[in-house]
Amino acid sequence: MNSGSRVSNDRTFPLPEFQNPNLQAGGPGDNRGGDFSSLMLMGFLAVAIFLGFEYFQRPKANAPAPAPQQQQTSSSAPAAGQAAASIAAAPAKAAKTAAAVPAVAASTLSTTTIDNPDYRIVFSNKGALVQHWILKHYNDSSGHPLDMVQQQASTHFGFPLSLFTYEPALTKQLNEALYQPSATGTLKAPASLTFHYAENGVDVVKTFTFGLDYVIHADVQVHHDGQPVRALLQWPAGLGDQEEFQGRSMIPGLTRTPATFDWCLDGKSDSKAAAKISNDATSDGEYQYAAASDLYFAAAFLPDNPPQATVVTLHKTIDLPLNLSNPGGEKKPADVMGVAVGDVSGDTQLRVFVGPKQMDLVSSIHAIGPGGKPDGPSLRPLIQFGMWSFLATPLFWGLRFMYDHGIANWGWDIIVLTVIFNLALLPTRLMMMKSSLKMMRIQPKVEALKRKYQHLKATDPRRAEMNTEMMALYKTEGVNMYGGCLPLLLQMPLFFAYYRVLLNAVELRQAHWFWLTDLSSPDPLKILPILIIVTMFLTQFITPQPGVDPTQRRMMAIAMPLIFGFTLLHYPSGLALYWITGNFIMLTIQLGINRSHIGKEMHELARKRAARKAGINPKTLQGKK
Repeated sequence: MNSGSRVSNDRTFPLPEFQNPNLQAGGPGDNRGGDFSSLMLMGFLAVAIFLGFEYFQRPKANAPAPAPQQQQTSSSAPAAGQAAASIAAAPAKAAKTAAAVPAVAASTLSTTTIDNPDYRIVFSNKGALVQHWILKHYNDSSGHPLDMVQQQASTHFGFPLSLFTYEPALTKQLNEALYQPSATGTLKAPASLTFHYAENGVDVVKTFTFGLDYVIHADVQVHHDGQPVRALLQWPAGLGDQEEFQGRSMIPGLTRTPATFDWCLDGKSDSKAAAKISNDATSDGEYQYAAASDLYFAAAFLPDNPPQATVVTLHKTIDLPLNLSNPGGEKKPADVMGVAVGDVSGDTQLRVFVGPKQMDLVSSIHAIGPGGKPDGPSLRPLIQFGMWSFLATPLFWGLRFMYDHGIANWGWDIIVLTVIFNLALLPTRLMMMKSSLKMMRIQPKVEALKRKYQHLKATDPRRAEMNTEMMALYKTEGVNMYGGCLPLLLQMPLFFAYYRVLLNAVELRQAHWFWLTDLSSPDPLKILPILIIVTMFLTQFITPQPGVDPTQRRMMAIAMPLIFGFTLLHYPSGLALYWITGNFIMLTIQLGINRSHIGKEMHELARKRAARKAGINPKTLQGKK
């Protein structure tokens, strides 16, 4: 990975493109009373396509990209190769240096457990590495406390806080040696734990300091024949909530937990999908942090001296079945994302954050700034709302505010916030209905104008005169051709932002609401998708749509509810809860509109137009301007 590269977030979705149907030329039978329905259809289709793309898209099993040439400064190249150089030194000198370093090693295996209010970390003295990193406030899909160490992948590729060097033999020695720990048993944080190992000229000291939060501090020094070795502290094998390696998935509907490499270089944060990251690629630069993360959790390293930081990306794969319920079926590689961080001088000092990507938590953890104090960039960019961040972030804080100061239940908070938004959009809905009514009133004039130009070919320049007269007609009659677009254009970005919040906010993970045990997972009883189908159908059925083609009306009234209901079977139930709340509100509003003079007039126009199409040809209704 080139340290100078900048990679944009891969998971962004383009805004749907709308065209005003009122400006499109049509034949004599083209009725503009269905403009709003056509626009709504386009909007619904855009949302359905978005959801379908999200659901059916699967991370492709890409082979790891070739590792780029390692970027090293003139001072770092000797440091990376010092292990090999010292091994190749003269035997006499090596023997003399080795004799000067007393051997330090444990005779038996032992473990040391660090306990604080947020985690329980179990160290093994074999390799002075972590065997378990339990987060006390989070559970896995089986209801057990979540272990951030991915046991299956770690068995293959190494355990957390092991060491990475550029000499495989030395790396193996450092990670398999029996270190002498400063303490065994259980330590209550705040505490400090030191591991020491020395043998055959190799001298290693690993010191860890633990506080009362999710962040620990590490100080690692490795010397070989008296010379410092660039040994990086690593998190090599993904995160514990990647349950596909255990034959199940924490995120229903997905067989692969999305994994990314996240970093902040020279004050600029970025992220890249694991499948696009090279293995064993070194980059030296002013890294404020580097992390391996997924949707909800992260393991991030924050160097004490960013200008001296060196980062290695670790990307491995394990073949897993595409269908986790069929272990003997077709298999494809699953990405295992890891990262190693150190100091080019060989003396690695850094902080390590391992925990949930909780908004206020990651926002409070800052990298080291230019003055040597923790006032640099925060870990907030680890939470990725994509292109909708400008809406998703305040939306999340709105939910969080209600959770903290109102109803301490995320399900009810989603409902209340949805009601507030829909009430705020009520004036635009009324404006939309009035605009649609005006369009219905002038429909005979629109049809007469089209008949006037129907003999002209579509390529005839005189067809432009029809558009000019149409615009003049709209202006004379006070019709705003964009009146029906505004509510939809306001709602769709909000919908996508809601989706990003519900998908990425760890606060919604395993949040309960009545029968829903996890608002970030689909409805297990399928109640919400069924209600979505019913309410969408009823709303379409009672909404007057004069002039709409019968086939299009059937699709709007039946096909679209079925598409949305089926799609939301596989999406977070929190999103379905938002959608069904909006549906009930729209249904209630439409019932109220039908009782108003606007609704009655629209129904009358619809009835007369239907009769005219059937050949009854009643007297044309004259509405007010």
